[in-house]
Amino acid sequence: MPVAAGVTLSLADIAAQLGGDVLGDADTLIRQVATLASAGEGEIAFLANLKYKNQLQTTQASAVIVSPNFADNLALPRIVTHNPYAYYARLAALLNPRVAIQSGIHPSAYCASELPSSASIGPNVSIGIGVVLGEGVVIQAGCVLGDGVRIGDGSLLYPNVTIYAGCEIGCKSIIHSGAVIGADGFGFAPDKGQWVKIPQIGRVIIGDDVEIGASTTVDRGALDNTKIDDGCKLDNQIQIGHNCVIGKHCVIAACAAIAGSVTLQDNVVVGGAAMIAGHVTIASGVVISGGSLVMKNIAKAGQYTSVFPLEEHSQWLHNAAQIRHLAKLAERVSELEKILKKTNLEG
Repeated sequence: MPVAAGVTLSLADIAAQLGGDVLGDADTLIRQVATLASAGEGEIAFLANLKYKNQLQTTQASAVIVSPNFADNLALPRIVTHNPYAYYARLAALLNPRVAIQSGIHPSAYCASELPSSASIGPNVSIGIGVVLGEGVVIQAGCVLGDGVRIGDGSLLYPNVTIYAGCEIGCKSIIHSGAVIGADGFGFAPDKGQWVKIPQIGRVIIGDDVEIGASTTVDRGALDNTKIDDGCKLDNQIQIGHNCVIGKHCVIAACAAIAGSVTLQDNVVVGGAAMIAGHVTIASGVVISGGSLVMKNIAKAGQYTSVFPLEEHSQWLHNAAQIRHLAKLAERVSELEKILKKTNLEG
């Protein structure tokens, strides 16, 4: 969404709206957020990654957002909060409000349903029969909404999103360009060397405050619905297979591929390009490292990694060759243990 002309606020004004403690000149005026390295006059930076802590001493920012651990380490005006990164996110939204979208239906749009007057429907949008939109929904250019689609209050579809028939999206959700919600899941039954298509008669149900990135696909269920619960954030170019159930507040990074009938419980984090095999259940609080392959259930919270560590190529080949022989080595060790045990008994 485009943003309106920025606003300027004092540190005192910011803290009054977002909380936090102001140290130093509370009348310092802030018009924008920036990084520690690039910030200048009128801009506020933040320290969220300790890797950049030395930049606190060289930044040209007018103020900074820091945790209590760094509250006394600099002379600049500052806002002290326990989560500088989340504070920065809220402040960026405060300083860069969205442009108000004009309601109404563009003359080039096709609409076969009655819509609320507060909806904004862009050029060349196609809306099927029985579609229900909540108040303030924004559908940008070129989107297609199939029959019976339901979208909750305040949700936003960027250009060229396709929502297949019968799918539902909750309130205040955002779907970026090129995403496809509700295409057929990959279901085929083998029969005498051929593949018989299995009708995908489920739907996709997406909760409130969900964000889905550009060119991400979420397949409809074969029998039961594919579900993405409240507060989930999906990056670009992700595949969610049919009948998946994604719990609340899960985060999935770009290019992850999740096969059918996978269950992610609440607050699961899936790193970029990770792959999860079908019919796997992953417990709440699990973090899957980027590039990992998950082939079995994970029942306990924690971080899991299956990526072979990066090395110089010849060393990687050497180590990979050793890994290939681990099973035989384990068998030899087992045999040696039996021999030692027998020897000790006879001795």
